[in-house]
Amino acid sequence: MAGAEQPAAAAPATQDKKSGSNIPKGKKELKILMLHGYTQSGPLFSAKTKALNKLLIKALSPAPLNLHPTLIFPTGPHRLRPSDIPGYVPPEDPQDGDEDDLDNWSWFRKDEASGQYRGIDDGMRRIASTIQDAGGVDGVIGFSQGGCMAALVAAALEHPHHTPSSSTPSPDSSSETPDWSWLPALRTANADRPLKFCVVYSGFWAPPQGLQWLYEPAITTPTLHFLGGLDTVVEEKRSQALIDRCRDPMVLTHPGGHYVPVARDWVMPLAGWLRQRCVETADELVKETL
Repeated sequence: MAGAEQPAAAAPATQDKKSGSNIPKGKKELKILMLHGYTQSGPLFSAKTKALNKLLIKALSPAPLNLHPTLIFPTGPHRLRPSDIPGYVPPEDPQDGDEDDLDNWSWFRKDEASGQYRGIDDGMRRIASTIQDAGGVDGVIGFSQGGCMAALVAAALEHPHHTPSSSTPSPDSSSETPDWSWLPALRTANADRPLKFCVVYSGFWAPPQGLQWLYEPAITTPTLHFLGGLDTVVEEKRSQALIDRCRDPMVLTHPGGHYVPVARDWVMPLAGWLRQRCVETADELVKETL
């Protein structure tokens, strides 16, 4: 929470314990930033997407791509109280609940009174430090609140750079003066390189006025959006508002609810889309060198 001391989150978890250490010979590492949803953590999101990771490795490793995906799972900086968790029922005996045992985190907290995103600056700085530690990333995949953040990160790294005006208000209700220090930190962390792709599961548009400069003009980073046909957590109109702010988005709707589908039938479209993005990026690099 903005303005309050936050417990330190666990270090980023990765499917490959050390980036680059388990890359098979002849394969090129594809580093993907994985942003968890509200009330989750990096390790929890990693556990929930292990099947997705295995299928991506199988799909992307064959020639001619020869890619080996490394999934990087940071944890949001804001620890949530039990009362912050939807559906939480307080125990009859207060001694039964220990807030320190909770592994529930967020990238920001929505201020219900103002609609502003409290602590989003800290969320962006956590992402920047994770990218820095990873030596840069190629793309991002985000779920729910992490999907919202994924699109904002992709927009912030695009060329030509989006820039807030001097009159842009702060998106954080706890700060009257905007703090954009995370912006150069994010760009420096990725060596001023834009992302090759952005995948959003059950994500949504961020309505605070102080963030609209990241959607104007529309996000040009290739985006793939997965919607849950039975999602009752994020309304379709909120997801559609983000889709409408992306140029040439691809949209797929799975028959489930608010989760990341990891069954083969839903990972294969993702893998095919990622293959296409990587092929297009490789072709662009060849053209630049000619």
